[in-house]
Amino acid sequence: SPRAILPTKYTSSAQSKSAFLLHIYRTMKSAIAATLLASAAAFAPSQVANTQTSLKAFENEIGVQEPLGFYDPLNLLDGADQARFDRLRYVELKHGRISMLAFLGQITTRAGLHLPGSIDLEGDSFDSYPDGLAALFGDDAIPSAGFGQLILFVGLLELFVMKDVTGTAEFPGDFRNGALDFGWDTFSPKQQAFKRGIELNNGRAAMMGILGLMVHEEIVAAGGNNPVIGLFGAYN
Repeated sequence: SPRAILPTKYTSSAQSKSAFLLHIYRTMKSAIAATLLASAAAFAPSQVANTQTSLKAFENEIGVQEPLGFYDPLNLLDGADQARFDRLRYVELKHGRISMLAFLGQITTRAGLHLPGSIDLEGDSFDSYPDGLAALFGDDAIPSAGFGQLILFVGLLELFVMKDVTGTAEFPGDFRNGALDFGWDTFSPKQQAFKRGIELNNGRAAMMGILGLMVHEEIVAAGGNNPVIGLFGAYN
């Protein structure tokens, strides 16, 4: 009977019927609310998804410009967070800086400008060795000990110098370390963003440029005998 399921405080009341209906209403209301909350939770984004940054978060980063805009053909940023983006940006900047130095080194030495003096204790001058890749690989390359010294020097720069030593970097690739500034802090945020964009784009162009120079050097050296690029030897 209704009295059997009614709370004790309602059983002795003259208005037990009204109290019973009120109790049922409140119970059903709570049950419906719980059901709605459970349904909503099923469609709510998970906490894991919240840790991922959408690609749109990177569409306003430095380097995103016309005509390509946001360009990620290899989908390296799919599901990437800010730390992943900063790492890729750091690698891009480093490769761009190396390529700018390499490209300038190529066009400088091929113009006939070399360091004065001797490259070794035997008295061989710098200009006695060929330019480009031939200076490192081949019969006329510099001695292997000299090549090893270059690798060692670059490794020391990578490990101890060309990095954020002090932990005060404001952006990926900021290696000022409180010493080299060149007036950077005197620029406005707009000027700083503009200059960072210039370095990034020049590095991208240099990567393509040095790759083109190396490929062209190998095409010329092949003389039509290389089975892969020998077809282009006639254009030398």
